[in-house]
Amino acid sequence: MAAESSEQARGERSTSTMRSLERAIDVLEVLDDARQPLRLTEIARRAGLPVATAQRILTVLEARDRVERDSTGYRPGVALTFGAHAYLATNPLLRAASPVLLDLAAETGLTASLFREYRDTRVVLTRAHGIRRLRYELPIGARLPLHVGAGKVLLALRRTEDVTAVLARAVEAGEQVDEVALSADLDGIRERGYSVARGEREPGVASVAAAVPLGGEVRAAVQVAGYIDDIPEDRTAALGTEVRRAALAIGRSLPEP
Repeated sequence: MAAESSEQARGERSTSTMRSLERAIDVLEVLDDARQPLRLTEIARRAGLPVATAQRILTVLEARDRVERDSTGYRPGVALTFGAHAYLATNPLLRAASPVLLDLAAETGLTASLFREYRDTRVVLTRAHGIRRLRYELPIGARLPLHVGAGKVLLALRRTEDVTAVLARAVEAGEQVDEVALSADLDGIRERGYSVARGEREPGVASVAAAVPLGGEVRAAVQVAGYIDDIPEDRTAALGTEVRRAALAIGRSLPEP
């Protein structure tokens, strides 16, 4: 009986520890999504936590430099960059992609980037610059929607019901989505194997992208981007071939899952 009680107590402590960890991650995700400092009460509200609980979590995170605070509120701390660096330095997808992106940028003269799908977004992981560098570039780690730009090549891999759900959430968030036009675009992407975007996310910028063949549920894409006059209509097919080759090269370089 004593042994059973002891085992139950250990199980309860383990459950409590895991819940505390989940809550801490919830707080970090709130700060990441906000992209600006937040007050304690706002963090608690967004994380769905009591204010006292949120404050205890923030105190621990601040002591470990995962969170910083000033008169404007709380924001992500410098120590989070250590984990990001470790991910960028050790991830096999990035190791496989880096030399391929350098070659792709050199061959096309365009900016070559790698994106990874994360839930209903795509994340910028790394890039190589071409001859004509873009004035506007997203920082590494920035998240973008799937229904515009290079994200469409990842959205085209989703099942119909998944696509519908992604678009519904985008509309709920106040984004303008032409579902008929996008559906036709996704059909074209599936047929030719690459996406083309012109001024969809940033005025004056065009891109061509292809999906990297990966095992399991993790999906990624290679993109070349430049100004619209760098990617005329009569060049997109050739660029589509180039990005597909690059995507296949990255996929072949990855270890077996």
